[in-house]
Order: sequence, then C-alpha cells, then structure tokens
Amino acid sequence: MIYLDNSATTKPKEEVVQSFQQAALQYFGNSSSIHGLGMDAERLLRMSREQAASILQVDSREIIFTSGGTEGNNVAIKGVALEHQNRGKHIITTQIEHPSVLETCRSLEKHGFEISYLPVDQDGRVCVEDLRASLREDTILVSIMHVNNEIGTIQPIERFGEVLKKYPKALFHVDHVQGFGKVPLNIKQSGIDLLTISGHKIHGLKGTGLLYVKGGTKLFSLHHGGGQEANLRSGTENLPGIVALVKAMRLVNNDREQHLNHLERLKMFLYKKISNLESCVLNTPEENSAPHIIHFSVPGLKPEVVIHALEEAEIYISTKSACSSKSADESAVLVACGKANNISTSGLRVSLSYETTQQELDFFVEKLQEVLEKLSKVMR
Repeated sequence: MIYLDNSATTKPKEEVVQSFQQAALQYFGNSSSIHGLGMDAERLLRMSREQAASILQVDSREIIFTSGGTEGNNVAIKGVALEHQNRGKHIITTQIEHPSVLETCRSLEKHGFEISYLPVDQDGRVCVEDLRASLREDTILVSIMHVNNEIGTIQPIERFGEVLKKYPKALFHVDHVQGFGKVPLNIKQSGIDLLTISGHKIHGLKGTGLLYVKGGTKLFSLHHGGGQEANLRSGTENLPGIVALVKAMRLVNNDREQHLNHLERLKMFLYKKISNLESCVLNTPEENSAPHIIHFSVPGLKPEVVIHALEEAEIYISTKSACSSKSADESAVLVACGKANNISTSGLRVSLSYETTQQELDFFVEKLQEVLEKLSKVMR
C-alpha cells in the first residue's frame, strides 16, 4: 500500500498509540477529583499542557485542549464574535479557508455579522494590501490559515501580523492545522492571538487537538458546565488523547528537524515528474508552498475515476479537503485562484509524510501514467 493522502489524515505512530493506551489504563481517574487517582491524572494533564506550551514556545495557561481543528476553529471564531460583538460585528477571512472556518463565518452572517472574504491570486495567496484595505474600526477578528489544505500555499502570516499591530481591537486567528510540523511559525513574533492544531494530521489520533489563546484574550464559551480548560471547554478532559497529542507534537517536530530536507526533495521530485506529464496541470505554486502537498488537475477526466483506478494498485490520493470531497465536483479553492472550469473540476491532491519514500513516488508516477493513458483512450 502507498498512502499519499496525509493532508486528510495520517497513520498514527505506534509510540502515540502506546502513550494513549498507557494513560487510559494507568491514569483513568478524573482530573477534577480530589482523591489520589484524580490528583495523579491532574498532574499528568498539567505536565502535558506544559509540554505542549514548550513546543509552541508559549505559556501553559494559553493552551486549551480540543477535539481537533474543526472545534478549535469554531471556538476561536464564534468565541470572539459572541464576546466582542458590542464593539463591532465585522470579521475578515479569505475565500480559500477550510470549511470549518467558512461555514462558521456563514453561520455568523445569519446573526448579523458582516464577513469580508478576501480574494487570492492565481497561486492562492492573499495580498497584504487587500487585508489592509479591508480593516475597519469595527473589525473584531481576522482569520487566515497558514498553509492551504488543498494546494499547499503558504500565507505571509508574519506580514499580516505586522499590519494588525495598528488595529489592536482586531484579534488574529490562524488555522495552523496543515502547517504545524512542516512549516515553522513563531506564534509570538507573528502577533497571533488564536491558533488551531489538530492531532490526526501529525500522526496523532482523531478527536485530539488544541487551541492557543493568547493571554488576556477573552472568548465566549461554547461549552458550559464544570469549567474545565479555563472555562472555555467544559467537560471531563480526554486525558489519554491529550497525552497522545503531545507525544505526536513532539515526534513530528523531531521529524521536521531531522527530515525536512528529505520531504522537500521528495516534493520537488514529484513536482518535476508531474510537470512532465502532458495531460497534467500543476496547481500548487513551485515556491512558497508547503513541503508535503502537490495538487494538479487532469482536464477532461473526473478525479474520482483517477482515484479509484489508482486504488486498484493500492495507491491512495484524494481530490480536495476531506471535509468537502463528497460535495460538488468544483474546487472552491481553484475557482478563487481564477482557474478555468476544466481545471477546477479535475483536481487531484497528493500529500506526503516524513515516512514517504522516493520508491513509492516512482511507483505512483508509473501507475499514474498508465491510468491516464488508459483513461484517455477510453475518452476518445
């Protein structure tokens, strides 16, 4: 099996699963209980929070554990909107955000909030001047992803942060789900107030994640109850999942430090191979894009046909965001980039991991050529 759909989800590392199992069996007490078992669980929870904070170079009180990227994005955006609506109801995001951001913003429009959806250029990049021109006195939030989950474009987050320094009332949220562990980002230096990470994108477990909330940032809680997670996410903490998340964060950071050049070489190898295929059109920009995502289109062919043909050879790729891959054929990201209909309806995404090998990519390209040649004959 050759798995090349790592932007949708990753295979959990054995060490991560083992840490989950150990925490589940040995630290099953409720961290809110005052007896010994509860205190042991509370200590492990505190240690995990401190380790996550150390990895991100932030304060441990700024870490809120969640169930993943979608919840983190909802808590951040709705939390700001509901808490700060008295001083403004204007929010800025982009046309190419993950559905968990776009749909959250659309839901707020039904409650009287005004959303500005910034356009992108042909590479999927937001112009800094467009952000500057959209900011207003009643802007309370700017939400822009770091790495696009579909085509891999890296946004100039640090430059956006510089612009927002002149607008202290506007909070800055960054969806860092695809960037963490692959594209470095200094949270403090970038002026970020809220940042989302998901465990299952970094060889962790599904249902785990965290939200960074800068100290002093006030959010309206979407979960009321026992007051866990700084009163922002009531409910008994998923301690085994939290332990597994932090383990995954630590391991993927080690992989980035040791194997990032390997991942970048694999990407450029595949980029050149696909660029040499006459029937393929590359959508991922060659420069300033993540080292693990390559997106291309095959005009005239339905992407699901190519995907299922490759699956017969036990090769797994995808079309677009896993959260929207079963929706309409057209890619909203490619449409926003100004791509023609035959490009935006035939997109395919290959996403690598640090465990991907060049031999796997050689075999993938070989099978892809065979599939495209066979399908092109059928289409004639």
